Formats: sequence, structure tokens, C-alpha cells
Amino acid sequence: MFGKSPQGFLKSGGFRGIYSGLGIAALGSAPGAALFFSSYETCKKFIPDIAGPGKLSDPSIHMLSASTAEVVACLVRVPTEVLKQRYQANLVQSNSSLWTNIAELRKRDGLAGFYRGYGSTILREIPFSLIQFPLYEWMKKQMVITFFPHREIKAYEAALCGSISGGIAAAFTTPLDVIKTRLMLGKDAKGVEYRGVVDTVSRLAAEAREKFALENSGTNNTTQPSLGRSYFRVFFAGVQPRVMWISIGGFVFFGAYEQALKVVFPIVG
Repeated sequence: MFGKSPQGFLKSGGFRGIYSGLGIAALGSAPGAALFFSSYETCKKFIPDIAGPGKLSDPSIHMLSASTAEVVACLVRVPTEVLKQRYQANLVQSNSSLWTNIAELRKRDGLAGFYRGYGSTILREIPFSLIQFPLYEWMKKQMVITFFPHREIKAYEAALCGSISGGIAAAFTTPLDVIKTRLMLGKDAKGVEYRGVVDTVSRLAAEAREKFALENSGTNNTTQPSLGRSYFRVFFAGVQPRVMWISIGGFVFFGAYEQALKVVFPIVG
């Protein structure tokens, strides 16, 4: 981002620009994670009782629990994400305090402004969890059966399962993340507002076709441009860093989650 700026790295914000939005992301991370995991564990216990013994398979229980937990956790995650992305896109006054920018957003867009993109976030997070959590639980089970049949799985071993399952889920749901990001930013680079998921998908597809036409018009191309490749580049933009960071985050979060299950939950009952 800064390497391409005509103003240079330091004038474009330097390291402060790179970490723009870090404070708000950190502020919302803990309560969002707490809401998710507490809801997930609660649903894992109550859904089988509601459905009846033996009515649902373990993957079905994990999917329903994770989906419900995502809806609850997004009540905190979405406002956090909206503010973070506005900082990163330089749509707020960087010299003003966080609370000043929150008040400004509320004054301009009302409470709905904090939940811009809530539906698209749910659209992304639920498929993500439908992949990640059944895979995570299955990997833990297989690890115990294959390697540790005589003891419980340790936190760091579960963390490895969380890292792998998170990376796989991240890769498959990148197009949903791209759509969600565009909706949260509200407008494209030309200032044209995005009007819902369908409009955003349509305009992303148009971007892919434009890129294909531009590449196809070149006379010095050594390789034949592919429309499918153009679609991939647009809808899977940022897939590599997304997989990397979610894999790292999955290791940390699931390691902490499993440790909490072993230490905190027995105390609170």
C-alpha cells in the first residue's frame, strides 16, 4: 500500500498507517471471542436436549452451535469491524479519539451505521464456521484415536487442529470476505455506493471482466489471459494473507479456548 504511494512510506503514515485500526480491533476482540465461545459451548449442551437423544449427529450439533454463536458474536464483531475498516481506509479523522469517531459515525448514520454489513458478515461467518468447527472437532477426535488413545488432547495439540481447520475455512470463504469488506466500506474507489450483496457481486464480476479485457488488449502478452483467472483474482483477493493470519489466530484462539475449558469451566460449573 505504502510502497506504491507517490508520497512515500513515511508521509503516507509509516508504521502508524500499517497498524491503523489496531486499537479498535483489540478492543472488540476479547468480548467478541468470549460471546462466541460461551454461546458455542452452551448450544453444544442444549441443542441435543432440545432435538432429542440421538436425533442429531455430532457434525450437525457443531454446525448449529457454531452458526448460533456467530450470530450472537457478530453483535460485537460488526461494529468493531466497521470502525476498524474506516480507520484503515482513512475515512475517519486519525488525530481524533476513538470515542469522537464513534460519536461522529452515530451522528451521521445512527445505530444502523455500526451494523453496516451485518447481513454480509453473517453470510461470511456462518459458512466459515460450518467448515471450521465440524472439521476442528473431527480432527481432535481423529488425533486422539490415532495418536493419544489413552489420554486427553492437550491445548497446543487442539490449537494445531484449530489452525489447520481455520486456514481451510478461510480459503474457501475468501469471496464472502471480499463482499463483506466492500459493503462495510460503503463506497468504491470512485465514490459509488454499494447497494446490497447482489449489487456488490455484480460489480465485482464487472471488475473481473474489465481486468480480463485490459489484459486481453495487450499486444505483448506472452501468456493467454483467462477470464476465470480474472474472476479468481477479484473474488479471492487477499486469500494468502487471510489464510496465514487466520491460521495463526486459530492456533492462539483455540489453544486458549481448550485451556479455558480445562481450567475455567470446571470452576464456574
